[in-house]
Amino acid sequence: MMPFGLTVLRSRPQSGPPHFGWFMVSHATFLWNLYKVYWAIKHFNFDLKSAGERRLLQLNELEEICLDAYESSRIYKERTKRWHDKFINRREFREGDLVLLFNSRLKLFPSKLRSKWSGPFKVIYVYPYGAIEIGTEATHSFKVNGSRLKPYIASESLEGKGVCYLPYVFSA
Repeated sequence: MMPFGLTVLRSRPQSGPPHFGWFMVSHATFLWNLYKVYWAIKHFNFDLKSAGERRLLQLNELEEICLDAYESSRIYKERTKRWHDKFINRREFREGDLVLLFNSRLKLFPSKLRSKWSGPFKVIYVYPYGAIEIGTEATHSFKVNGSRLKPYIASESLEGKGVCYLPYVFSA
């Protein structure tokens, strides 16, 4: 039970039990300290009108800084998007093109040298928004996402061209 007119304050936030780190201040002392704080604030901000105008100017400056930050952030995002977009290969497929399909689920025979591209497949139909129907004569047709395809560039056939065998050298 606290006596009338006393205020309990705590000296440190990490203090232990109430007998350690707690002290009592009379109500009059507390009010006197509050009055001194009020007097200091009044003394330094004597002209309330000019202080209010100065505060409005500071708020306006802060808002301008915030708008400049938004603008520079927008410019940075546009430049970054432009830089990333220039490395994107635009692929357009037509019916009858030969394509290779990226097989991301090829985990049965893990090897560094195993190709992840299967095919070639023939484009049967191009749907809007990137879906493409592909297939071969031996398999049925199926739909895939266009980003999993790349054009198949057939090399020239070696028929009629000479083959040169390199000699095998034993190393001892």
